[in-house]
Parts: sequence; C-alpha cells; structure tokens
Amino acid sequence: MKRTVFVILVLLFLAVYAQAGEDIAGVIEKQRIELNQKEEILKKEAEKLKTLKKEVEDDIDKYTALLAQIEKSLTQAEEIANKRLKHVAKAYESMQPEDAASRLSGLDNQTAVQILLKMESKKAGLVIGMMGTQKATILTKEIAKLKM
Repeated sequence: MKRTVFVILVLLFLAVYAQAGEDIAGVIEKQRIELNQKEEILKKEAEKLKTLKKEVEDDIDKYTALLAQIEKSLTQAEEIANKRLKHVAKAYESMQPEDAASRLSGLDNQTAVQILLKMESKKAGLVIGMMGTQKATILTKEIAKLKM
C-alpha cells in the first residue's frame, strides 16, 4: 500500500510538474512572440527616424543654400547702394562748397554723413566749413561715432 501511495504521489507530482512545464513553456513562447513584435515595432520606428533625419538634413541643406543666396543678394544690394552713394558724393564734390553745404544741410543726418564719408576729405571739409555751426557740429559728431 505504501508503494501504491508512493507511485500515486510520484505520478501526481509528474503530472503537476508536466503541466507546470507546459505553462512555463507557454509563457516563454508568449514572451518570445511579444519580443519579436516589439523588435519589429522598433525596426519600423528606427526606419521612420532615419527618414525624418534625412528630411531634416535635406531641409538644412536647402535652407543653408537659401541663406547663402540671400547673403549674396544682400551683398550685391549693398554694393549697388555703395556705388550710388559714391556717385552722389562725386556730384556733391563737383559743386561749389556753398551749394553742397546748403543741399547737404537739407538732408537727414544719416544720409548727409554717408555722402560726406564718400567725399574726398578736403572737399568734405570745405563743405562742412560752409554749413551752419549747429548742423556741422551734429554731422561731425555722427561721423566721429561711426565705427569703421
């Protein structure tokens, strides 16, 4: 009888162990499937990130080229403005100092300063000398403030 009870207990233990082994194997298989699914999701996300990175890099390249084009246009515009200003300065240089002084006195200070800076120093000095004291003082202070 002891032997029969022992055999029954062993069989019962084996049955419980087998069932537990099947449960563990099922859990492990389920986790493996979940891991594979997560791995696929991560691969897809990595591909999306790669695509986004490429788009951002392309945009950066595009905007860098656009910025270079804008800077080139600004430089050209500055050169044109500088050329025009030189032309105007030459016109003022060709005038009598009294006439140039009266005309420059009628301009805003910034424009007058820019024209005076483009003129030859001696001629600019003669023009400033013919201006009213207050306007000459203001323009001289503006020229002195400029950083060149």
